[in-house]
Parts: sequence; C-alpha cells; structure tokens
Amino acid sequence: MEVPCCDHDYCTAPEPADVGLTWSERDEMEDEITRLKKQVEDLKLSLKCRFGLHRFEGSDSQIRNFTRFATYEHLVAFWHLIEPSTGNMIRVTRARRAQQRNEEIFIPCTYSRHALLPLDEFFLFLMYLALGSTEVDLADRFGIHPSTVSRIITTWTYYLYFLLGSLKLWMSQEEVQAVLPREFRQSKYADTQVIVDCTELRCQQPDSVSLQSEMFSSYKSHSTLKGLIGMAPHGAVTFISDLYAGSISHKELFKQSGLQDLLTDDMAVMADKVLFVDCIPGQLYRPPFLSKQSQMPAADVNKTQEIAHLRVHVERIIGRIKLCKLFQSDIPVALMGSINSLWTVACLLSNYQYGPLVKTWAQQ
Repeated sequence: MEVPCCDHDYCTAPEPADVGLTWSERDEMEDEITRLKKQVEDLKLSLKCRFGLHRFEGSDSQIRNFTRFATYEHLVAFWHLIEPSTGNMIRVTRARRAQQRNEEIFIPCTYSRHALLPLDEFFLFLMYLALGSTEVDLADRFGIHPSTVSRIITTWTYYLYFLLGSLKLWMSQEEVQAVLPREFRQSKYADTQVIVDCTELRCQQPDSVSLQSEMFSSYKSHSTLKGLIGMAPHGAVTFISDLYAGSISHKELFKQSGLQDLLTDDMAVMADKVLFVDCIPGQLYRPPFLSKQSQMPAADVNKTQEIAHLRVHVERIIGRIKLCKLFQSDIPVALMGSINSLWTVACLLSNYQYGPLVKTWAQQ
C-alpha cells in the first residue's frame, strides 16, 4: 500500500527544540547576557579613559614629552627587549620582607595582584625621570596610592640598574674603529677611544656642616654631585662613573671612577682643559692653555677649534641626559640613597631613547 506524501508547509514556524529550560530561566539568561554586554562596554570605556601608554601611541610628540623616547615605535622596541625578564623582577617590598626574615626569594614576580600592567609601570617610571613628577601627581594620574607609586619607582630603578648595567658598555678599540665617524677618521685624532667630560647635579644643602663643605662646588657655588661621562666617538655612552661630592677635583674623580683601568697605551682620550694628564697611560687630546702668554699662537688656536669641534658631542650627550627634569631641579636629600642608580639608568637609557647625534653618522 502506498503511503500518501504530505506537502511541507513553509508558512508554519518549526517548534523550538526542547532544551529543558523554562521561560523564567530563559529570561534570566537574557538578563545575564544583557548585563555582561553592558559590563564589556563599561570596561572598554574605562580602558579608553584610563591614563596609560596606550593613550599616546598615536602621538610621537607626546611620547617624547613623557618618556624622552624618539617615537612610540622606539619605546615599544625597547620594551620588547626587556619584557622577557620582567617576570623575574623582585619587588622592593618582597625584597625588604625577605631581608628581615633572612630568606631568599625563589618565587617569580606575578602581576595579577598589582594595580598597573608592567608596561604602564615602566611608563610611570619614565614619566618620573622625564617630567620630574611628584609621587602625588603620578598617583593622581594613574589612579593609585602615592605609596604604590614610590614602590614602583624604587623597584624599576634597581631593576633597570642591574639589567642594563649587566650589558657590556665599554667598547674595545677594534669596535670603536669599526664605527668611527668620517669626521674623526679624516682628522689627526682617529685613535680617540673615548671623549670624557665631568658634569654636576645641583642638590639640596644637607644639614651637616661637614657634609655642606664636602658637597659644595666652587664652580657652581652650590651643593652638587659630580660625575664623569665617557662617550665613544660615534656618540654612544660607553662609561658612567658614580656620583661623588661636588668638592672632588677632576683628577681625583678620574682616579676614583675606574676609567683608568680600562685604558691602554694605544688608546687616546679627548677631554676639556682638565688636569689629569699623568693619569692617562696613552695620548690625551685637549685644548692648549694660554698660560702666561699674552696671546695664543695661531697653531694653538687651530688646535683648539679642531678639538672643540669634535669634543662638543659629549656635551650634547650630557645635555640629552639632563633633558630629564628630575635632574634640572635641586636633588632632594631624600633621594640621596637612590640618586646614583637613577642617574646611571638615565645615562644608560640615553643610548636607546634618541637617534644619532649627527644625522650623517647614521648613513656612514
């Protein structure tokens, strides 16, 4: 017997599949979906309003202002270099707690319990250097407590101090000659290994009378900290000394810095009119002194101009470092415990933040 074929009714809606949910349960699920959608939208809005590096990724001028990096791409490239090691960062609070208990820290750092992402913490630290912002100002910008800002700054100061300081900074004579600019190669000073100069940071006057006399600089007529910077001829910082009391002489600073141990007889040093001739094993290029002469000879004038034309770049390097406003005002006494690390980190970062000192050097 043939079974009659029934036509399909396309106008009739199919019955919904039975998933075992009541109408009240379905209403609750719809309400939950609506609530989650609103929460996602609120989070997106909050992310856009939150102060952080992401807000300035489209403005290189803002990046230069807040971080001293030339562009956003420069900053991100540097972040990719240090990001793998941030997981091993030791927080200052954990380090102090372990020191009190005489314990070693084996557990790596995690960021799930921290107020900011690691990239934003790095951004905060760069703002502290570049703008000299107070902890209260940074706390208000990032929406965290000032004590949290203090811990972030301290943690990142020592983290970058040890991380960047562990990299090889001093260059061998062969490495310097391989990247020697044409200006040096075609001059009488082609064997220059390093160009050195001293610089001073103004600081608050300490209460102790003995410390006042020790830190007083006759050149600045103020309490200062003095350091020595060494630059390779192609523009990279290759030597950074510790900071010393402002009353120290250039000769004693050179001896204490440790640069003398890195020099050999075939390495030449270029400097200003400093008085550490007997401390350098090799050649010293410096402008001649007028001494008791009434007028400088023409040959000495030409030599002064030649050396000044090449030596001026170390002053430009120091000027770049001092663009950080933290060092433009008097260093407070409260920072004396960490100012040496902050200064060293700023000097090391200058090798990554800017382009070549002379545009034509990048094309050589």
